[in-house]
Amino acid sequence: MAADGGPGALLIACALSIERLALRGGDRTGAPGALTVLRTGMGPRSAERAVLRGLRRADPYAAGTPVLATGFCAALAPGMRPGDLVVAAETRDRKGRVPCAGTAALAGALARLTRARSGTAVHTGPLAGTDHLVRGAERARLHTTGAIAADMESAAVLRTALAAGPRPVAAVRVVVDTPERELARGGTVLGGISAFRVLRTVLPAFYEWHRSLPLPRR
Repeated sequence: MAADGGPGALLIACALSIERLALRGGDRTGAPGALTVLRTGMGPRSAERAVLRGLRRADPYAAGTPVLATGFCAALAPGMRPGDLVVAAETRDRKGRVPCAGTAALAGALARLTRARSGTAVHTGPLAGTDHLVRGAERARLHTTGAIAADMESAAVLRTALAAGPRPVAAVRVVVDTPERELARGGTVLGGISAFRVLRTVLPAFYEWHRSLPLPRR
């Protein structure tokens, strides 16, 4: 799935091997001609380095290629469930905020895609970026800022992508743990069977979002 350039390029970034495995098992029908699924590794620093390398590998990535961050996340709002989808209206971390492009179109595409799956809800709102897994009181504190979910890479991915040149950016995350059901440790993300199954289904919605974007200026 190496990118070969051109206006149809799309870069999808995820942190973990299991996330990339889920995406590789997804539906490729309607995929852009140059689709790259990039595994960044965990944490904001790893995400920044990996995205910079990915964007430098081909000139088209410096000329407006859309970038979408995805993978698992921690829900901050009570009542959210493992397997729910979070579409970021913006990402937030200590370095600032990044607004996302085409949020309504992306949320709509995901809602249509998951309509047949009972129990999968699509939530839209701010996505908080951290450098560690959040639990307990910290999770509650982040929720008071208005954020509905948190992860360690999306904010860094989007900020780094925009620093390399103007482009549409977005983030979609699948809830793997919630305030009521926290992970015991990082490695237990492998137990997020519901989240893995949902992540395998999302690619067609990403392609629809990509097609809805304005053509890049020449």
